[in-house]
Amino acid sequence: MWDRKLSMIAFTPKGIETERQLAGALRGLQVELFYKCLAMREKVTEEFHEVAGSVSDWAGERMRAERALVFVGAGGIAVRAVAPWINDKLQDSPVLVMDEQGKYVIPLLAGHVGGANELARVIGERTGAIPVITTATDLEGVFAVDLFAKRNALSIVNREGIARVSAKALAGKELALSLEPGHLLTGTESGLPRGLRLTGYPPSGRADILVSAKECAGETLLWLRPREYVIGMGCKKGKEFAGIEAFIRRELNRLGIDRNQVYALASLDRKREEPGFVRWSRETGIPFVTFTAEELERMEGNFHGSDFVRKQTGVDNVCERAALLCCGAGGILIREKCSEDGMTLAVAKREWRVDFDEK
Repeated sequence: MWDRKLSMIAFTPKGIETERQLAGALRGLQVELFYKCLAMREKVTEEFHEVAGSVSDWAGERMRAERALVFVGAGGIAVRAVAPWINDKLQDSPVLVMDEQGKYVIPLLAGHVGGANELARVIGERTGAIPVITTATDLEGVFAVDLFAKRNALSIVNREGIARVSAKALAGKELALSLEPGHLLTGTESGLPRGLRLTGYPPSGRADILVSAKECAGETLLWLRPREYVIGMGCKKGKEFAGIEAFIRRELNRLGIDRNQVYALASLDRKREEPGFVRWSRETGIPFVTFTAEELERMEGNFHGSDFVRKQTGVDNVCERAALLCCGAGGILIREKCSEDGMTLAVAKREWRVDFDEK
């Protein structure tokens, strides 16, 4: 289910009405509504916010906040608005356009990794609009390796390999995938997508795709590495971003962990809006997950507890418990609680699995 924050904008009276109907259909999602239409200034309801500056500036601000964008209006408006802010296909915000009559919804940017195609299908299911999907792998019904990586929390080590693997799939050629043993989700062995086969590990010859925590000898087009680490953190209120970023960077370097191997940053739900944590998550693209004190308290294990922390938060330890809880079953602490300048940090390693179910 789509869980990303969404910003919509319309430019005509009809477009604003379609935007209102779309927001109603997407009830339950985190949606904010905007308009850029002088004729409607005195007529729109308070749920709508007028864009005072340029649409491009508005788009850049929302994209930096990692919001998905839906333009209700002409596609050209959307293209011109987002063009200055397009940066990286693996990190760009999803951008979609819907005609003002609500007949069609078209993903323009970040179809796979960003989830624009997924959102278009959600909109189609809820409104009856026709999703216009232009991604070649979707149209041909072949294995989409970037979408597979996203669904399975795998980082893409050599991004140029995506195009090579996709080109081979679109040419109708079989793809060989080498998977580190012990990481295939039980019961999915027979559910491989069309055109994909499992080969030995480490690959004795050429493997098109390598899914492994470590690089292997041999020739591969694309290496996908699991995001198998969770950072648990606590901090004093208002701790600056620079201190948080530096603390995390030093601890990851000490452990020999690349940032792209991090699955999530986890903390207490009271820290959900902590600016330093929110910004670190936004700038790295790594999810920020929070838990209630009751959820953390239920975690079993030996933790470095503190009566002071319990009085402040309702639980004796935040960082270790949050890291392990985010890992799920089988997680282990590899860096116990450490403290620095009003911050605490722990790192846990989770058990990762690969699932080929494309739903």
